[in-house]
Amino acid sequence: MDGRDKPGHDEHFYLREAGAASMRVRTEIWVRAYLRRCQAEAIPVYVGRRGDEAAGAVFICVNRLDGTVALYGPAPAGLAETETERRWVSLFGGKPVGVAEVQVYLARQWDFDPDVWVLELEDRAGRHLLGDLIIEGEG
Repeated sequence: MDGRDKPGHDEHFYLREAGAASMRVRTEIWVRAYLRRCQAEAIPVYVGRRGDEAAGAVFICVNRLDGTVALYGPAPAGLAETETERRWVSLFGGKPVGVAEVQVYLARQWDFDPDVWVLELEDRAGRHLLGDLIIEGEG
């Protein structure tokens, strides 16, 4: 009896113990699901830049339609919770900034990693639908 039949057991423990690699959903699949979710909430969204289908980093720009944009990017690598699920940080200290500032930031990201995706939403309320996937205190 290895404890797997007991309530509350952590089946992922056995996978980690066996040395199985953590797997994350392919970026293209995650993007498609995110686009559908935004569309279901009537938030206009489009792919501003298409990156690597398997593992490209994703940045989410929320245009508040007042000349400002909130930008969300991938959480730093190495955090335990980022191994299988995408986590996010609010960039620019969590404050909306001008479009030009976001464009400069993203251009630097593209120079560093040409496989980056950029998703652009338009929402006056600033909704991003990332919920509790944002890690506070970063950016």
